[in-house]
Amino acid sequence: MRHKILQSTWVHAPVPRRQAQRRLFCFPYAGGGASMYRDWGAHLPPDIELCAVRMPGREGRFAEPMLRALEPLLTQLVDGLLPAMDRPFAVFGHSLGALVAFELARALRDRGLPAPLHVFVSGRRAPQLAESRELHEPPLSTLPDAELIAQLRRLEGTPDDVLSAPELLALMLPMLRADFAISESYVHRPGAALDCPITAFGGLEDRDAPRDSIAAWSVHTRGEFTMHMLPGSHFFLHTMHSSILHAVANNLAAGRGQR
Repeated sequence: MRHKILQSTWVHAPVPRRQAQRRLFCFPYAGGGASMYRDWGAHLPPDIELCAVRMPGREGRFAEPMLRALEPLLTQLVDGLLPAMDRPFAVFGHSLGALVAFELARALRDRGLPAPLHVFVSGRRAPQLAESRELHEPPLSTLPDAELIAQLRRLEGTPDDVLSAPELLALMLPMLRADFAISESYVHRPGAALDCPITAFGGLEDRDAPRDSIAAWSVHTRGEFTMHMLPGSHFFLHTMHSSILHAVANNLAAGRGQR
């Protein structure tokens, strides 16, 4: 079956694939956008179409207000992504994006809507565990600019040329504050485990999401749980994306009989 090219405010397919039988929705980390996944689509087999999720208030959606809590974001995501869930799909997210991907899967399940074939989470402690940065006072979302920038340097996910450019910081810091507020206000809500498999990726040198906190995702699935610990610190996905996408493709290929 040949599908139409996806056109949506919420998602961008950097490599459109009408013949694809599955979609992989990818959610960005705090302060990130759909563009962080622009090179990923070409590394997936032709039967998987990568769909980078566009969040409000950034990139092509600057005119829209940024959200600072998970529940209103989930409400908008369900409405915005549902038209693109017209074929089997999986979800992937890194750091904050992992939390959003997981909670979206639960929201779809709870509403009786199409559920993902697979949930891929990366660089994030399991949701029932407190984030290590939550011990900081005050929260990152309320830090003065200089202190927030110092924390960004510690995390090593933002290029120095961005951190040294006032005009770029003026655009990026509000996004980061909004996204950090989502993470900091999150309260885990116990519930039934998902029926679909979960694969969790962690960085071997990630101090904020060590091995045991990645393994703790296993309680959230009735299906198979797989864990991959990869070289690198919190932003290992930038250097290890080939390994991540290889695992994603293999898992989705193994589940071809689903849905």
